[in-house]
Amino acid sequence: MTKINIRGIYFDNIDMHEALVLAENAMTGETIKTVFTPNAEIAQLAAEQKEIKNLLNRADILLPDGAGVVLASKILKTPLKEKVAGVEFGENILALAAEKGYPVYFLGGKPTVAELAAQKMKEKYPALSIVGMHDGYFLKNGAENDAIIRNINESGAKILFVCLGAPAQEQWIDANKNRFVSVRLVMGLGGSLDVYAGTVRRAPKIFIRMHLEWFYRLCKEPRRIGRMMKLPKYIIGTVKDSRR
Repeated sequence: MTKINIRGIYFDNIDMHEALVLAENAMTGETIKTVFTPNAEIAQLAAEQKEIKNLLNRADILLPDGAGVVLASKILKTPLKEKVAGVEFGENILALAAEKGYPVYFLGGKPTVAELAAQKMKEKYPALSIVGMHDGYFLKNGAENDAIIRNINESGAKILFVCLGAPAQEQWIDANKNRFVSVRLVMGLGGSLDVYAGTVRRAPKIFIRMHLEWFYRLCKEPRRIGRMMKLPKYIIGTVKDSRR
């Protein structure tokens, strides 16, 4: 597995199939494996905040979830193989879990989103075993957090979806990963549960093919403009780095 340094973040240079092979290997391992999927917005945040950069680099598997990250790798002349979208990776993991019988736990989203996502995914993959779920509205430390950790452990889940938004989900995973008993694969997957539940729609395929998924999301949610401005900052910063 080759790591490629893109502005201080060490992404795995793998395609979707190779990412799934790594994830499946984790199922038979004795230690937990963490998966983070930063896009250009989060990568720019990491460029601005060293603690976020260090946090991302502690992941066992770091996937480039964004055309901006892939573009940055080309600008730096160290091209990544492809964008590995977290929402697609997550659904492929669910298909694998249904096939192999791995129990799954959903954590995140607004109240009822995890339940709706579980219902929709079990309709799509009838053999899928979702053994627990909880929304993302809880105190990230203290008794409430402890109760959720206990619930995850009692469920017997081997795969844990953590969808709290970045960087909160990565921080939570990093702080709690050593407390899990049966979990072997824990993934930070942003708004994936909303997509699985059908409460949020992904961009049409034409936007995805043209690397304009970010633009579609901006049109749907104009309030994201402040966050979206990190994308051009990231690309401009990459060009400057390439000239040094």
